[in-house]
Amino acid sequence: MIVPRPTRLVRRHGRFALDEDTAIRATPGAEGAARLLRHLLRPATGLPLPLHEDGRVVFALDERLVGLGDEGYALTVNEHAVVLRAATRQGLAHGVQTIRQLLPARALGSRPASGVEWALPGVDVRDTPRLPWRGVLLDVARHFQPVPVLRRFVDLLALHKLNVLHLHLTDDQGWRMPVPRYPLLTEVGGRRAETAGDGVPHGGAYTRSELAGLVAYAAERGVRVVPEIEMPGHARAALAAYPHLGNDPGRRLPVWTRWGVSDEVFGVGDATLEFCRDVLDEVLEVFPGPHVHLGGDECPTTEWETGAGAAERIAREGLAGPHELHGWFLRAMADHLVERGRVPVSWERIGDPRAVVMPWRDADDARSALDGGHDVVMAPHRSTYLDYPQTADPDEPAGQPGLVVTAHDVYHLPLPTGVLGAQCALWTEYAPTPHDLERLAFPRLAALADALWSQRPSWTDFTDRMREHGSRLTALAVPHRPLDTRRPPTAREEASTQDEARSPVPPC
Repeated sequence: MIVPRPTRLVRRHGRFALDEDTAIRATPGAEGAARLLRHLLRPATGLPLPLHEDGRVVFALDERLVGLGDEGYALTVNEHAVVLRAATRQGLAHGVQTIRQLLPARALGSRPASGVEWALPGVDVRDTPRLPWRGVLLDVARHFQPVPVLRRFVDLLALHKLNVLHLHLTDDQGWRMPVPRYPLLTEVGGRRAETAGDGVPHGGAYTRSELAGLVAYAAERGVRVVPEIEMPGHARAALAAYPHLGNDPGRRLPVWTRWGVSDEVFGVGDATLEFCRDVLDEVLEVFPGPHVHLGGDECPTTEWETGAGAAERIAREGLAGPHELHGWFLRAMADHLVERGRVPVSWERIGDPRAVVMPWRDADDARSALDGGHDVVMAPHRSTYLDYPQTADPDEPAGQPGLVVTAHDVYHLPLPTGVLGAQCALWTEYAPTPHDLERLAFPRLAALADALWSQRPSWTDFTDRMREHGSRLTALAVPHRPLDTRRPPTAREEASTQDEARSPVPPC
């Protein structure tokens, strides 16, 4: 009853009991996975699980393993030993999560559990994911969340073998990324006077060491962090800090206190481009992963249509008009990232096939991007935006109006042939607290994980496994609704996750 479903799991006779004498033998490179298992199990079980050369729990990193890919693992449990093998540390981390789920659910708790026999059933598992990108966007710009909240969220992603935390660090309503050359970004841009008329100030920002620590913490768990710095729109917080970056340098703007999209966007002068490059250079220092998200969605052109600076840039670059400044701006930033060995990501096509595209409107956008030579990560709002309510029930907490996105919708998100994977988005207009984040996330993130990892996704099988998995979420104190299975899947949906054209709705 593992979530997500392993590629191959065969039950064997016997079981392996963990006790005070159980030790772990780790081959070179596998010590981190051993520490991870000990860290995760000790609060509930109290077991020391020390490293010892005669340990009967064996963790082996073996780069010669074939057929398991970059994230796969092989796990064997019998009455004599537990053997976990993988070609990469990431694969070992995923195997650790399977071991956790094979134990009684109380093993996932944070308090000592008495009267429980900590035993693993005999199994033979070979497991590898269906798709390489299995992610979740967490918006910390609308509502700031401290690092301990982010670390717990990483732990929940890792439990479900989701491997990307897309961190939305800047927006109209807040700037959370420190940049030493521009201290006002967090001192001014990181605070707003109120939120949607509530009269309560809100703010917060991370330190460089906090973000670097988060990256390391996530990597130990098989999760990589993809930072996002929004441009050239969604820039109101940056403009509040440094007005000269905008299209009217003499204007003074506060950090935006309302939801939606501000009309104020970055200017297109050389100073603004230099600023954006400086910010990206700091991002590259803190986040070592290959992908950097440039945002790029919902950029009103109103200011560019009337500004003298925009007209000068259009003439200098030989552009057809203000509508071409958006792609020109993002291509300039993409060039900067590529020159430094990174891969740019954007919400929409920018005219550069080197950029990964995350189509948030519908599957038609994804097909166009694929046809244009882009790598694609699916993020269609009708299937993946977790700020929408999970049900239409009267007692459902408030969420983004206009749609209901159920776990069933997430499970059957469109996945055109050739995409890298998909991700959900937790925009936080309606999620000011950690409790709100987790309430909106589950059980829908479990559905995403199963749909993207399992080689043959089956909604019926998933709902069966979720009956047991719910007890794990309860042990972890994750607020969650029971899975709503009232809407049966169609035959086509049950057979596979097919392409579905979706029409656009309001913005992220």
